[in-house]
Amino acid sequence: MRRDSQTIGGIYLVLDPGMEKETLLHKLKEALEGGVSIVQVWNNWPASFNLSAKQDLIQSILQVAADYHVPVLINEEWELLKGTGLAGVHFDKIPEDYEAIKADIKRDFICGITCSNSLEVVRWAEHNQLDYVSFCSMYPSGSVGSCEIVRPETVKRARDITHMPFFLSGGITAENLVRLKELHFAGVAVISGILSAASPKESTAAYKNALSNLNSKI
Repeated sequence: MRRDSQTIGGIYLVLDPGMEKETLLHKLKEALEGGVSIVQVWNNWPASFNLSAKQDLIQSILQVAADYHVPVLINEEWELLKGTGLAGVHFDKIPEDYEAIKADIKRDFICGITCSNSLEVVRWAEHNQLDYVSFCSMYPSGSVGSCEIVRPETVKRARDITHMPFFLSGGITAENLVRLKELHFAGVAVISGILSAASPKESTAAYKNALSNLNSKI
């Protein structure tokens, strides 16, 4: 639900709720200290998690993120926006009835969607005034499973369709980010590059610095 006053970009951290809770929250805090600008809770829940357990973990994540004024989104499970302080939802594919979803949530929220090489997704996102599109996967990555590799031409053609912010994700490191300099994007979405790092704070800062250097050359 696009809002012109809101700037979306930077380092987008995708959290894996399958991690041990205290470890996850510690890594989240470090990443926020390093400069993460938006957080998404991936719907990779432990099999034992019921609705209450999901809500409890979400509240813990929200408490950590609140100190840094960083919005937290949920992956797919938009129903969790009701009764929590989640700022929005990220869809992996076009939802069946987006108008009904908006009516059910009954409040403003950030909304983004994953795109591979289908420009129809971008057209849908533009038509429905989503806040961003995340292209996945730019490089091979274990975190994104069987996602197809996005062709750079797809991102360039998508820019002819919309001016909304683009995130790039999948196998992106602070070192290879420069290879994507010809693509006009607002930020990068990361999972293991930060969560698996010895220092999530330093890793996040490295991504942020690489992105800043790239933007200064565009």
